[in-house]
Amino acid sequence: MSKGTPSFGKMARSYTHIRCPRCGRHSYNVAKKYCAACGWGRSSRLRRYSWMNKKVNRVRIR
Repeated sequence: MSKGTPSFGKMARSYTHIRCPRCGRHSYNVAKKYCAACGWGRSSRLRRYSWMNKKVNRVRIR
């Protein structure tokens, strides 16, 4: 097996993210056990920044 292009074809077999139980988005990291979108699993607070509009369970939070 070579190190280049043929190896990269094996990377798409498993999945990194699944649907998040809290926000419902496809952003929950299986390996790290936290959601990239809402921060569930890392903290009880919602991952929130002033520069973004967020939808949690398809409800917009300002």
